[in-house]
Amino acid sequence: MRSVQDHLAGVLSAVGPVAPLDVVLADAVGCILASDVTVAQDVPGVPVAARDGYALAAFDTADAGPTSTRTLPVAHDVLVGAPAALRLAPGQAVRIASGAPLPQGADAVVPVEETDRGTARVALQRPATAWQHVRLPGTDARAGQVALAAGTRLGARQLALAALLGRGRLRVHPTPRVVIISVGDELVEPGTALRDGGVYEADGHALETAVRDAGASARRVGIVPDDRATLREALEDQLVRADLILTTGGLSEYALDTVKDVLAPLGTVRFDHVAMTPGHRQGFGTVTGLGGDGAVPIFALQGHPVAAQVSFEVFVRPALRAMAGHADLFRPSVTAEASVGWSSPPGLRQFVPAFVVGSPDEGYQVAPVGDPGQVSVTSLARANALAVVGEQDLAVHPGQRVHCLVLEG
Repeated sequence: MRSVQDHLAGVLSAVGPVAPLDVVLADAVGCILASDVTVAQDVPGVPVAARDGYALAAFDTADAGPTSTRTLPVAHDVLVGAPAALRLAPGQAVRIASGAPLPQGADAVVPVEETDRGTARVALQRPATAWQHVRLPGTDARAGQVALAAGTRLGARQLALAALLGRGRLRVHPTPRVVIISVGDELVEPGTALRDGGVYEADGHALETAVRDAGASARRVGIVPDDRATLREALEDQLVRADLILTTGGLSEYALDTVKDVLAPLGTVRFDHVAMTPGHRQGFGTVTGLGGDGAVPIFALQGHPVAAQVSFEVFVRPALRAMAGHADLFRPSVTAEASVGWSSPPGLRQFVPAFVVGSPDEGYQVAPVGDPGQVSVTSLARANALAVVGEQDLAVHPGQRVHCLVLEG
């Protein structure tokens, strides 16, 4: 029997970031930057107004004050996008819009609300100080600096900076494309009549959401029957569309379950009993098409929805994060005090749907949701964490400290 650590190490050693691509900004959302973004020139390149108001030389306002209102002639209007070649004559002011370049000879902006809003002459309430309300060259970014480092996840703030630097394309690790195939003659699509002996297909719907939550893109193929030729055809058809494939079901030892037979000649997939519950039966490796190229990682998960989702959290999610170029591969975790006790099977790492409450200051408490010995889809749906019990523990006692993977806030 293989340990959880060994299986996870084997998974992570077999996957790496998806090959970088140059993509337009809209396609870079959520991706991990593959190379540094360096600033070519100062932004802004010249001093610009930080407020709507009047640009002037600060020394021309030295005598402004409560008892001596200073007025200056207004020589010009400067709007955003105007050339920076305008020169300010001594003793004058120009009306200026926020973001517009300061005229040469000006070193301050007086906000419009601190004046009488004059158009021919402007009255000032107080002296200005040099460079007040002015954004100096390089305020946003300085030439030569690394504005965005490789490994950065690209969200709204990062894309705003890239756009401000004039970068229309970025080199990123694209989000992995994941194909999900649910295997089993017994499976019935939700929303249709349930035939005798049928089971509604839950794994594909759950994993599709889990894949997207992990930051990858998901394509759910749907239900494939327990037929070797059909399953092989479905796999080979999806290889060109996938950076990773997930199958669920078809992993029992009985002859009618076809996943092992189909995957064996297609690549390097191995099937193991992993020392964990639920999800003890695991398949992982790579598969290739008829041409023998384009090896794609594949996970074969058990069909029980709880086993499939726990296996996803423990093995698949970290692999997807690694493929996307993330440095943080794992869910956040906390150590919590068990509020009740429960038993745990010997020699297996137990993953128990649980509910964690508390705070970093006050500490955390955890309780299982439902019966830890008979985990159910209902229990998992109501949980916000997985309590992890070690292989050597035969029981969790009230007050015992338990490691918990946090599934949601």
